[in-house]
Amino acid sequence: MSIHGTVVDLRAGGYAAQVGQVGATLLSLTHDRHRLVDPVPLDGLDDAWRGRTLVPWPNRVAGGRYQVGGEAYELPVNEHETGAALHGLGAFQRWELVERTGSSATWALELPAAYGYPFQVRCVTTYALDADSGLSVTVEGTAVGPSAAPFGASTHPYLTCDGRPLDECRVSLPAASVLLTDDRGTPTRLVPVAEADLDLGAPTALDGVTADHAFTDLPRSWAVELTHPTSPGVRLDSDAPWVQLYTGERIGRRAAAVEPMTCPPDAFNRDPDGVLLRPGESRAVSLRISVLSPGG
Repeated sequence: MSIHGTVVDLRAGGYAAQVGQVGATLLSLTHDRHRLVDPVPLDGLDDAWRGRTLVPWPNRVAGGRYQVGGEAYELPVNEHETGAALHGLGAFQRWELVERTGSSATWALELPAAYGYPFQVRCVTTYALDADSGLSVTVEGTAVGPSAAPFGASTHPYLTCDGRPLDECRVSLPAASVLLTDDRGTPTRLVPVAEADLDLGAPTALDGVTADHAFTDLPRSWAVELTHPTSPGVRLDSDAPWVQLYTGERIGRRAAAVEPMTCPPDAFNRDPDGVLLRPGESRAVSLRISVLSPGG
């Protein structure tokens, strides 16, 4: 058993993936041995959240504090430079492998009530490879306790054009609005992408572009494409209402994190009613990652 717990190999056509038990993590994804995501080392941890499942909230809860029904809760702060609670509680838990085939794996996590998050949610993450369409990922949460639970979901793949530096790549992301933040990563205001100089609707060279922002006002079904003139590119499709784009400075700008999200950053405070799951209700985020020919 590795540091990632049980590791499952998936294959379909030219696609191959590895997924790990700890964090229900996407450890690698290739097509004809060309990397589509930046791989996670099998013998160590990093601090970039590569491939991990983000539940019961993605991104940050500012100050680690929020309220439900007038009652205040305080989460453990795990990003001390911002004072925030980052990326939920499931990313370093051992998930249960509940179903497996040669091309798919489903993991489940029963989130127990805990100080700061006294709610019960069953989380399920499914990875499925298809020889034609690539890797589909679905993350779902269901409130299984007696009270409504705040819940958001995402996953944290770092897309790469077979390891080429981002400064050699181009990106497209068809969002109309972007959420600005202060120097502690706390959301401030939503603005048109042009106002933030982050209009990525057309393929845009990433040389000189730095982003760690949440985008919204997306088409009903949208795609982010990362392309390179001579190496295979990668496409991520989703219908999520939000997507975080991070240009990977923490890992030397060799890949870009593209994170479809069910809710905006700090949603437990910005949209407390919108994130609630009533007992028995579910919420999910889905995406698909596939290969593009060189040049896009």
